[in-house]
Amino acid sequence: MTIKFLAKDDRPREKFLRNGKNSLSDSELLAIIMGSGSRDESALELARKILASVDNSWHQLSLLSNKELMKFKGVGEVKAVSIIAALEIGKRRITQEIPDKAVISNSDEAYVILKNQLTDLRTEEFWAIFLNQRNKVIQVSQLTQGGISQSIVDVRVLFKTALDHLSTGIIIAHNHPSGSLKPSKEDINITKKIKEAGQTLSIQLLDHIIITQDKYFSFSDEGLL
Repeated sequence: MTIKFLAKDDRPREKFLRNGKNSLSDSELLAIIMGSGSRDESALELARKILASVDNSWHQLSLLSNKELMKFKGVGEVKAVSIIAALEIGKRRITQEIPDKAVISNSDEAYVILKNQLTDLRTEEFWAIFLNQRNKVIQVSQLTQGGISQSIVDVRVLFKTALDHLSTGIIIAHNHPSGSLKPSKEDINITKKIKEAGQTLSIQLLDHIIITQDKYFSFSDEGLL
């Protein structure tokens, strides 16, 4: 059953054209992305079922793989890829809203830049923000992508990148897919190692941030640097 078989007032595309994008519910937006449902359900009904399975959370939906999405009757490979692609576009759009050459003066501002890279992941990743002497952002880079419990960064690669960009300061960050904000022994050890290496090269480690879905932990704020 495709959207065209719905009653006119229930067609998401027509509602979009008639009342604008803000009039659409989450399920209506998802129905438009999918375009059609199954033999037994309209696209809108299928969208409601999919969203209900993740507690109506776009974040939780973004964690589903194409295979997991294809478990829903009526969702084939094309629809699954379309859903994932649409969510990725939204993520990238937010990332592009970061002002060019933003100045970072505290952990909140660093978190704003990094959270969209690190909140929707099932495995750990290690990122770094490279700054000039005025704390303006020069580069934001992913350095490693690891397993479920850890992502080890090569300190040499970190500082090579810093030197390549003539950075005088760096902020490092990684995510905890488990949701725990407590630094592990490995987190503390790598922070100490990076800080000491930076002192040798006159590149200051300004902060190490641990990010979960909606919170963060700052080594600097907690007096651990």
